[in-house]
Amino acid sequence: MSSPSMQPAAGLAGATAAPAVARRPWAAGLDAAIGWLVEVPAAILVVAEIVILFAGIVARYVLHTPLVWSDELASILFLWLAMLGSVVAFRRGEHMRMTAFVSRASPARRAFLDMLAVAAALAFLLMIVGPGYEYAYEEQYVTTPALEIPNIWRAAALPVGTLLMIAVALLRLLERADWQSALKAIVVVALVVGVLYLLQPVLQNLGNYNLLIFFVGVVAACVFAGVPIAFCFGLATFGYLALTTSTPMMVVVGRMDEGMSHLILLAVPLFVFLGVLIEMTGMAQRMVAFLASLLGHVRGGLSYVLIGAMYLVSGISGAKAADMAAVAPVLFPEMRKRGAKDGDLVALLSATGAQTETIPPSLVLITIGSVTGVSITALFTGGLLPGLVLGLMLCLVVWRRSRRQERAPEGRASGAEILRTLLIALPALALPFVIRAAVVEGVATATEVSTIGIVYSTLIGLLVYRRFDWKRLWPMLVDTACLSGSILLIIGAATGMAWALTQSGFSGQLAHLMAGLPGGAATFMAVSIVAFIILGSVLEGIPAIVLFGPLLFPIAHQMGIHEVHYAMVVILAMGIGLFAPPFGVGYYAACAIGRVSPDRGMRAIVGYLLSIAVGLIVVAAVPWLSIGFLR
Repeated sequence: MSSPSMQPAAGLAGATAAPAVARRPWAAGLDAAIGWLVEVPAAILVVAEIVILFAGIVARYVLHTPLVWSDELASILFLWLAMLGSVVAFRRGEHMRMTAFVSRASPARRAFLDMLAVAAALAFLLMIVGPGYEYAYEEQYVTTPALEIPNIWRAAALPVGTLLMIAVALLRLLERADWQSALKAIVVVALVVGVLYLLQPVLQNLGNYNLLIFFVGVVAACVFAGVPIAFCFGLATFGYLALTTSTPMMVVVGRMDEGMSHLILLAVPLFVFLGVLIEMTGMAQRMVAFLASLLGHVRGGLSYVLIGAMYLVSGISGAKAADMAAVAPVLFPEMRKRGAKDGDLVALLSATGAQTETIPPSLVLITIGSVTGVSITALFTGGLLPGLVLGLMLCLVVWRRSRRQERAPEGRASGAEILRTLLIALPALALPFVIRAAVVEGVATATEVSTIGIVYSTLIGLLVYRRFDWKRLWPMLVDTACLSGSILLIIGAATGMAWALTQSGFSGQLAHLMAGLPGGAATFMAVSIVAFIILGSVLEGIPAIVLFGPLLFPIAHQMGIHEVHYAMVVILAMGIGLFAPPFGVGYYAACAIGRVSPDRGMRAIVGYLLSIAVGLIVVAAVPWLSIGFLR
């Protein structure tokens, strides 16, 4: 998949990044101009969302005069943030894509496949820009309830973002000095589109076999060719509906808008920003130092610290790449001094990424709540114990492996030293509890609570730890918009795809098939685990959840499985696939953050993944672990 040089913040390989080969002289200036045009407003929008939501909390909870327009304004700006963030990600080449086969290709073939990914994305954008304009035009007749302005102010983000991505795609295709690769890619995409168009009369007579052609064949071909996943979903959905149904394409844009516009998803960019903020302010470093003073003297002690630190930091950020980037640079140098091998380090880091997928405020939890209607508060409550169970399973593997260590651990920290590090770390350790208390006590919603964490972390960094690098603030805001845009575009495309599958009758057929499996709920749970391990590996976590969550959660409910319990099981299964080599992109993100070759951790991670799988079986078999503390 991705090489060790990929962007740690996103954990993705480049799809539309500026090519490594020679570029035409005029391209750099034009690329910089587009970058300035989208990055400046995207970063400003991140700040605006933080200010608006936090002002809403203060007005409602402190001043007792709610701002009735705050959520509506945040929703309008959110769609603009999602689309501009998508443009930033497209320009940087940080949209999620599978590069397992692309990375193994020869330089010439890889150049062609990179251009093929751009050309395929361009094809989808050209198909959707007209319906996007129509959709925005129709929205001018809808008036928002609080601000009383035409909804076109919000909906215009869709065609504007699409046009900007078209401009970026054209630039990527035209800027290459080896124009043959770009031309070949354009010809291949045009031929495929043309053949499918000519086969339209045949396709219309195939019925539900078209589901296999488009949602299996087209999606698989695009994914393995390295096309960004959001565009894979979009091409399959648009092709299926345009060639086999009479559905207006404006409906597809409406479904994408619906998927991207859930206000709860506004937590995605805000928690991403919070994750990088706790690293920048030194809060993560203080947490790790305290845990190291407790366990650093035992064999494998820093491995236990790594597991505990990921558990704690995951309770703040919600973005796995941000969690790993906050913990690894603090612990890895000292662990290497104590004799730990690079392969073991990156294997354990990757395994803790899978272990902590259910720790609130996980972005996957937020996404599940958005697309399935399950209570976010219930998911936040139910995710703590399953993550702890998997953490204990990892600790068992660490204990067994650490017995073979030849080097003696460092001396035990004194009680005074432990107390000193605890007092220093207290402000940072309090943050997960502040976030959880704010949600449970009704001070803020799951969307708003991230702004409390951001304000708290900023104050702690400025006033307590006296560490706040103002020079890093702008790149952090742009990176937040970029990662958020790549996630939200996938959610929008997958929502449209799930709607198309539902309209085809597939969901009903799937429900009937799953309900008829021998063994009832136990078999359904086992099949779900296997399916989400595979889906997490191939499609990554959020796309798999958005696409199949709305289909499978109602079936689980019919089987008598509690929605929160089922959510924990599928998230952990998806996490195993996401962080399992050779396909799991999370594993390569861990390698990039740890600056370790992926080959070194392949063998070491097997034991950790097996222990997590055992823990997953325990969580699946004991529902109380997920729902025992629900009110």
